Amino acid sequence: MRQVLFEIPLKSPWHLSPFGDVPGFGFGLVLLVWLVWGGFSLYRDWKMATLPRNELMQSLIFFLAMAGVIIAAPHYAPVEHLPVFGYGAMLVVGAGLSGFTASQRIKLVGGEPKIAWDLTVMLILTGVVGSRIFYLIQKREQVFAHCTNLFEVLKAIVNLPDGGLVLYGGLILGSATYVWLCRKHGLDALKVGDAVVPAVFVGEACGRIGCFLNGCCFGDACSLPWGVQFPRDSVPWTALENRGFLLPIAEATYPLHPTQLYSAINALVLAGITAIYYRYRAGKGSVLALAIMAYAVSRSCLEILRGDEFGQFGTGLTIAQCVSIIVFIAGAGLAVWSWRHSERGLQSAASS
Repeated sequence: MRQVLFEIPLKSPWHLSPFGDVPGFGFGLVLLVWLVWGGFSLYRDWKMATLPRNELMQSLIFFLAMAGVIIAAPHYAPVEHLPVFGYGAMLVVGAGLSGFTASQRIKLVGGEPKIAWDLTVMLILTGVVGSRIFYLIQKREQVFAHCTNLFEVLKAIVNLPDGGLVLYGGLILGSATYVWLCRKHGLDALKVGDAVVPAVFVGEACGRIGCFLNGCCFGDACSLPWGVQFPRDSVPWTALENRGFLLPIAEATYPLHPTQLYSAINALVLAGITAIYYRYRAGKGSVLALAIMAYAVSRSCLEILRGDEFGQFGTGLTIAQCVSIIVFIAGAGLAVWSWRHSERGLQSAASS
């Protein structure tokens, strides 16, 4: 577990005597990236004459103005160091790897890589919103327990560091957004989904590693050699201490299943399976159907080892297991539709 990977010093200057001081590591790195990327872009536009002279001058002025803002920023930064959180960092890595994977695989159905990146960005944004909404509904009593006015309610809603995300909520809202975006771009949602669904699992694998670094989504007691103990005041320690499973003086939790890493491995396996099955798919939507059903089953099995959730609705099933049943039925329905659609296509081809 490592909630904060490292801290970036924002105000510590680089001493480049006799040239004086330049912005510290944090803003200095931003300045370096801006100079390299912006300078290359301006040189390319000038060399290839892709912009009129007046627009090129406007780009140059904007480039220099932004460089000035970056240089001045350390003097007005409210903090000395900027923490880089493990969970957030892995979400960024996951977004990048997922977008790259989707941009390559969308070519299999004649799609443009740029569209895949647009889809990735929109799905991440709506996925976070959906995940947060699902979490707020599921944990409403815990999240809003101490809210006494509208401001505190709004703060609790957007306070991700003290809150959380539920993957199923993101998948539900993200799926609706995905279908809408495909229609907007004139794409067949099922065909594109068959090709790019491995990218979703690549992104999830990174996100689950982020869960491990953050300590959320922790497992139940583990007697196996790879059981993980989380330190005092971590998410698992606090939850177990509140339940009375730990003494307040305990310095760490007892060994727990690293279910976050199990989930990451599961996601990578599903990414590989769906990528391979794409070559042998039975019909349009069949890869998506396999992905949906396989994830629902594997998620339900992993929930057995989780220690952060209890049974819901008077059953021994967690909320994720209840949703998994619905998701599996939907995936099975899609599989039947895909098979029948494929059979009709074969019969039509044979008759002609």
